[in-house]
Amino acid sequence: MQLRYVSVLLLLTVAILHGSAATTTTSAQPLQRVSPEEAGMDRQQLFRVDSLILDAIAAELTPGAVLVVVRDSSIVYENAWGWTRRQPEQRDMQTETIFDLASLTKPLVTATAVMKLVEQGHLRLTDPVSKYLPEFARLGGEERPLREQPRIIHLLTHTAGLPSYAPVSELQKQYGEQAGDNLMSYLCAIPDPAAPGTRMTYSCPSFITLKEVVEAVTGTGFDSWTRDHLFAPLGMTDTFFLPVGDPVDETVLDRIAPTIYNREQGVVAGIVHDPLAREVMGGISGNAGLFSTAGDLALFAAMMLNDGTINGKRILSPATVRTMTEVPAGMEDFGRALGWDLTSSFASNQGDLFGSRTYGHTGYTGTSMVLDPDTRTAVILLTNRVYPDDTTSVVDLRAKVANVVAASILE
Repeated sequence: MQLRYVSVLLLLTVAILHGSAATTTTSAQPLQRVSPEEAGMDRQQLFRVDSLILDAIAAELTPGAVLVVVRDSSIVYENAWGWTRRQPEQRDMQTETIFDLASLTKPLVTATAVMKLVEQGHLRLTDPVSKYLPEFARLGGEERPLREQPRIIHLLTHTAGLPSYAPVSELQKQYGEQAGDNLMSYLCAIPDPAAPGTRMTYSCPSFITLKEVVEAVTGTGFDSWTRDHLFAPLGMTDTFFLPVGDPVDETVLDRIAPTIYNREQGVVAGIVHDPLAREVMGGISGNAGLFSTAGDLALFAAMMLNDGTINGKRILSPATVRTMTEVPAGMEDFGRALGWDLTSSFASNQGDLFGSRTYGHTGYTGTSMVLDPDTRTAVILLTNRVYPDDTTSVVDLRAKVANVVAASILE
């Protein structure tokens, strides 16, 4: 462990001597790179993140990490530390490593797709879910009047009355290979749901439901629609569901940070870690399943911080970005925006120093994004802390990195 720490530290020293914090560059990344000074940031303060992440690797909280800091649509800092795997041979972490984003899928893909349909006039946030998925007229197992049915906005804010998760083994036992096709009916039959808008329960099924809504509205598969309407226009060429393909693309597989290692399966990479997304939804889901790189997420962050545009191309309207990232009226106690988190109990990755309009999200595998529209700054920290075994936490690390970045902003 000590040798690994020293080797990573040597890589960092070489990078700094060359005047850059990045150990490698992403050729497909079109964002401009500027120095901390050009971005109005304190270099010495910003570079404190190095020791924080190196210490986390040395403590074996995660095998490796990639960090990108974006400000004013430019990359101010980019670095990779540690390694992605050690079996059968060690592979060093790279800035272009592909990660299983886990629940970052919720705001990045699912909520954004829904809001794209809203601004195109295809649906409204106040539409009842049953308008697109008729079984939701019987949420709780009994016919409900329209005023008591959950709306699209309830799904986006985790206030629809759906549970936090769904039992994968029970679904498979009851429905077999048709578990995904029957998930909506199963959810609607769960008795005694909370009335929509009265309680916030962080809910993976809510975002799987939104994925079903998107497909019902567009008549297109979720993965292909989001690729064509979100990722391709953004230039996010390393962002996808089912990343390795069939047959397996070995060049892509080699770039993916694994999430599992055990005697039965060996190293598992390129297969979504989340059981619902993997076993029930076949890898294409609204709650998890997206794979991407820090460089691609920097493009998305720059777009959001620039009111929906990037490189002269508009992806979302300013009104859409604003609506997505503000807590809806009447839901202030819950602290959730539309897909994004502002002040709920899940928002610790924002740290303590960013402003009140800061929003973000995390992923179970160890991923995190924080965006502050007031300073136009984004912090993207990607780890695969669940590998080789799911026994560690990077909750504290996320907050400390956010604090260091926020404190480096001088202008």
